[in-house]
Amino acid sequence: MGSFRSTKYQFLYAFMFLLMIQTKVFSYQYKVGDLDAWGLPTPANPKVYTYWSKNHIFKIGDSLLFLYPPSQDSVIQVTEQSYNSCNLKDPILYMNNGNSLFNITKTGDYYFTSGSDGQCEKSQKLRISVPGNGSSASSPSYGTGSLPATAPSYPTVFGSIPMAPLSSPSSSSLINPAIFLSSSIGFLICAVVSGFI
Repeated sequence: MGSFRSTKYQFLYAFMFLLMIQTKVFSYQYKVGDLDAWGLPTPANPKVYTYWSKNHIFKIGDSLLFLYPPSQDSVIQVTEQSYNSCNLKDPILYMNNGNSLFNITKTGDYYFTSGSDGQCEKSQKLRISVPGNGSSASSPSYGTGSLPATAPSYPTVFGSIPMAPLSSPSSSSLINPAIFLSSSIGFLICAVVSGFI
């Protein structure tokens, strides 16, 4: 049996390290409402949060960033019943610093609304669905009216806004060709240095 310091074991350790870096762990921070941020929907876009959640696929590890003036608004996480009735009493979570970050830690539906009186009734509320454990990956339906295929588009003032990849959770297990190529080159370099090639 060889020593753990032998070239053969060093080669094996290098190979195992290269395989480990193949694992992709990506999470994404979503700014709620994108350019609209968190506030009362405008008459031109009254269903901004409905459209916004419909066009994103959320997963465990992602987070939601709510930006708003802290002196004028807040965000509360509520139950489905409180969401539907705009009941602001007994929230699950209360955030009021103007730069509120909510981390998604499990699958299921999440419900948020403004903590300010009357704003939930004016459609300042958000429902997201995190697929998993048999739940559907499609976005939830909202009300009786159907949604258009796309949300309104706004001009980009400061360059492009990075968008989360719209891929299914099963595609995240595929190997990234760039990482695979760099790992293969690293593997060959380790093999040459170790004297196996």
